[in-house]
Amino acid sequence: KRLNGTSETSLKPLVSTFPSCSASFAGKPSVTSMVRSCHVDTHVSVSFGSCSSEQSAKAKTQKELFKTLKELKMHLPSEKRSKGKSSTVNTLKYALRCIKQMLMINDSQPPGFDVTSYTIEEINSITSEYTLKNTDIFAVAVSLITGKIVYISDQAASILNCKREVFDNAKFVEFLTPQDVSVFYSFTTPYRLPSWSMCTGAESSPTECMQEKSFFCRISGGKDRKGDLQYYPFRMTPYLMKVQDAELAEEQFCCLLLAERVHSGYEAPRIPPDKRIFTTTHTPNCVFQDVDERAVPLLGYLPQDLIGTPVLLNLHPSDRPLMLAIHRKILQYAGQPFDHSSIRFCARNGEYITIDTSWSSFVNPWSRKVSFVIGRHKVRMGPVNEDVFAAPAFHGGKIIDSDIQEISEQIHRLLLQPVHNMGSSGYGSHGSNGSHEQLVSISSSSESNGNITAGNTAEDTGKTKPARTFQEVCKDVHMLRNQDPQIGLHSPSPAPSPSLPKHEQKKTHESESSWQLLSSK
Repeated sequence: KRLNGTSETSLKPLVSTFPSCSASFAGKPSVTSMVRSCHVDTHVSVSFGSCSSEQSAKAKTQKELFKTLKELKMHLPSEKRSKGKSSTVNTLKYALRCIKQMLMINDSQPPGFDVTSYTIEEINSITSEYTLKNTDIFAVAVSLITGKIVYISDQAASILNCKREVFDNAKFVEFLTPQDVSVFYSFTTPYRLPSWSMCTGAESSPTECMQEKSFFCRISGGKDRKGDLQYYPFRMTPYLMKVQDAELAEEQFCCLLLAERVHSGYEAPRIPPDKRIFTTTHTPNCVFQDVDERAVPLLGYLPQDLIGTPVLLNLHPSDRPLMLAIHRKILQYAGQPFDHSSIRFCARNGEYITIDTSWSSFVNPWSRKVSFVIGRHKVRMGPVNEDVFAAPAFHGGKIIDSDIQEISEQIHRLLLQPVHNMGSSGYGSHGSNGSHEQLVSISSSSESNGNITAGNTAEDTGKTKPARTFQEVCKDVHMLRNQDPQIGLHSPSPAPSPSLPKHEQKKTHESESSWQLLSSK
């Protein structure tokens, strides 16, 4: 503005100092436009310099953000990965959940709860006590943040038939069979894990501390000669500890696992025949609810393989109708245990084993219906192929036949009926209900001594009931009177079963009196 009144001749030396303006001057522009052009160019260059520095800083921050997100996505479980924006959201949610879990560990620790920190050398020293005693055990420490293997004993490579290098910078779940990954995560939830230092203290042993926390998984170290992954069953015992990371120079929460390989119970060293016992529970519609861990080396199945599957699916087709007769007897015995004829159960390798069975049930005292059925099984005859963990010859899988569905529905309808004869012994007992229940208890006790109850059918026992003499009836009544003199033959008051010892009868009588008092209130 100050130069508007100045002549062009006097401005030529000034214009020559601005190369960008000299070119415009060759076209003989006006002095005002030249000055304005030079002023604007100078102002824009200064403004652009400050903006470019801010943009470069933002670009750098954005680049680091994308790099961090990319690294977080690598730790996201495969089943939670997706494309697009949802992937970023899922990644951030997963990271937030992991942070909450770690905070939960610190917040939920009871007084005196100690999570001791160990170095890699210390872990190797304390776990060698177990790995050296048993050549089928190896130890592995898995980071609860990244899921990667922080430490693994040298013995793992020989047990899994692989090279030591395959575990370097690898996630532990990559070595598990896919159907066992969810089981691994559910049993290694951080706030449920006991501290290693607590379980290895002077007053407690790891076996006693973690007996109920052990679980089973199949682990693979590599492929066999045919190129297929070879999985081996292991019993896993998890603990919580802190591990000092030398690379990151910080501590991180880890899950220490003692993995023991499980061998077939029929191969050396064999399980003694009198110890080949396991228990199961199933629902009224004949679906496995729980499987004893002792069944693993005897059947070849892990608990998660059977839980939620139909019981009849694993039985020999010719033995499936027997289950209907067994459940009729379960309803009749009202919670009291009884023995039944043997049945054939299909092991994992596809062969059948013969098991002697004993059955009982839990009867809900309010609804008076069977809540679940308990089976105690003893192996009488093992499979021809002693390796129950071997893959079956057929790969088509088991098919639910129409007879399985039909028999299961019949059993379910049968167990929907309320139980009227509530005995005073067995899993579902809550006291006898009068003289009728006394007779049921007497007959049940007689059957355990070799007699047969009047309610049994010919197909259940295979024999007809012999006629009882008058002397036998009098003997039972005399026995009932001697066990409790206060009980009369026609007494309407509740009485304990004669099959119980005297001190147990007294407890039952006292509990019934207390129940009647509460009911009256």
